[in-house]
Amino acid sequence: MSIQSPSGRVHIERHHTDAVSGEALAADVRAGLTAEQKTLPPKWFYDTVGSELFEEITRLEEYYPTRREREVLRAHGGDIAAATRARTLVELGSGSAEKTRVLLDALSVEGTLERYVPVDVSDSALISAAEAVAEEYPRLEVHGVVADFVEHLDVLPTGPSRLVAFLGGTIGNFEPGPRADYLHRIAGSLRPGDAFLLGTDLVKDPQRLVRAYDDAAGVTAAFNLNVLAVLNRELGADFDLESFRHVARWDAERAWIEMHLQSRRDQTVHLKALEFDVHFAAGETLRTEVSAKFTRDRLAQEYADAGLRLAAWWTDAAGDYAVSLAVPPL
Repeated sequence: MSIQSPSGRVHIERHHTDAVSGEALAADVRAGLTAEQKTLPPKWFYDTVGSELFEEITRLEEYYPTRREREVLRAHGGDIAAATRARTLVELGSGSAEKTRVLLDALSVEGTLERYVPVDVSDSALISAAEAVAEEYPRLEVHGVVADFVEHLDVLPTGPSRLVAFLGGTIGNFEPGPRADYLHRIAGSLRPGDAFLLGTDLVKDPQRLVRAYDDAAGVTAAFNLNVLAVLNRELGADFDLESFRHVARWDAERAWIEMHLQSRRDQTVHLKALEFDVHFAAGETLRTEVSAKFTRDRLAQEYADAGLRLAAWWTDAAGDYAVSLAVPPL
């Protein structure tokens, strides 16, 4: 379904609705809370409160990825624009599109950019960001897509010379199997002249990684616990947030950080909308996120396995974070 934004300046295409979101939440919760290791996908963190808490996390001293990615984009935006000469910039999980301005500016200077396609599951966030970009860049066509960037990859606008950007290190939230599948689907969506821009956090000192996901001020703990408030509100659950604590762990074998909510006591939670109970033993955890960290060799191999070629690799000065460019093979 297509609609016009409130100003009429932005074209909005909707493939995701609140009803679809509710069905997906119910399915994810039923599957995740009945698994041997209870899990929830991290996408359910981001209600209004969760999004505000995450913005606060990005400003914390311990949480470096957002700053480092912005550093890379500022230092190498011109290189990205020159390498791709993109006419369309597609941004998966665009959010506020704050970092996107660096790419928009660089591609505008390059003189190639004609269209910006932000993709986000939240219609309010997407419309707000799209309207702001349209006002700042009046010559740019802005075509917003309300969609799940995993489920709706095949409905995104096509056209010559697209740069598909997936920033924020979000690819690290995928476990290896789903990540390989997603990269393969990305590769299948690219045409000659297109390119894929990916932000990835890099392997480093485990203690530093854990601090980034377990800050001294407790903001990440509040962010993690808020997902239980989402389930209480949306599914009529009766989680007692004070009966769980935030835990962040480094798994060296898998090279990823795990975030968990650990039950402080034996307890049973009722989910009214799903008509079932779930029991937590004292010390048992609900895993709410994994965040994989990469090396250049590992990512190059994952690209190759998906049918892509690593064309360029940029890092911040400290070597904490990488932005890479992948293209279909020659």
